[in-house]
Amino acid sequence: MSWQRPDGRTAAQLRPISFQRHFTRYAPGSVLVKFGDTHVLCTATVAEEVPPFLQNTGQGWLTAEYRLLPTATQQRQPREVLKLSGRTAEIQRLIGRSLRAALDLQKLGSRTITIDADVLQADGSTRTAAITGGYVALHDAITWLYKQGLLDPAQGSPLRQQVAALSVGIVQGEVLLDLCYEEDSQAEVDMNVVMNEQGALIEIQGTAEASCFDRSQLLQMLDLAQAGIQKLLQAQREALNS
Repeated sequence: MSWQRPDGRTAAQLRPISFQRHFTRYAPGSVLVKFGDTHVLCTATVAEEVPPFLQNTGQGWLTAEYRLLPTATQQRQPREVLKLSGRTAEIQRLIGRSLRAALDLQKLGSRTITIDADVLQADGSTRTAAITGGYVALHDAITWLYKQGLLDPAQGSPLRQQVAALSVGIVQGEVLLDLCYEEDSQAEVDMNVVMNEQGALIEIQGTAEASCFDRSQLLQMLDLAQAGIQKLLQAQREALNS
């Protein structure tokens, strides 16, 4: 018997996706992104400084921080203050790598953009929601830099490509897109895929949780992820044009 999705979606169907821009007052870029019942607040802030290894290079930087708020899940999770869990550290590195791929760091100039991804409510795929919403916040932060006169339009935009991410997995032998928590917890294979608007891969994180997967299943998952990511990219464009 095939897996019945908890919310009745088809295998290739995304959860309802939305972006609420300018969600907070003070950050140059902020968006509340919703992937179904996963809600992540993504903010982008700018500092006119760079890490020591980039000083005197003229090149900018982007970094990310990710946190799961204590009541984002059914049982309260303690705040990570003095030491990050391995999961948190890994996710924020993924977000940073993915969104740096959207930028020409030389054109950004000698400044750092920090993307903060705070999970308000978690129902699976928080990292992919953070990357997808983080791009929208990043785009708004770049627009803010132009409005402040801190970037020269004649030099070209630091934004060089759109970036979005989705989860895909195998549950009871069926390939499914955009896993919710119940599906993620039951998955034999769990994969996160990050792509740009050309369909080029930025990162793949794939793990056989309960059983191995073969090349044909890998290609099937990538094809499904690519089709879904194209829909996310279109949703990003619509949000940014609204």
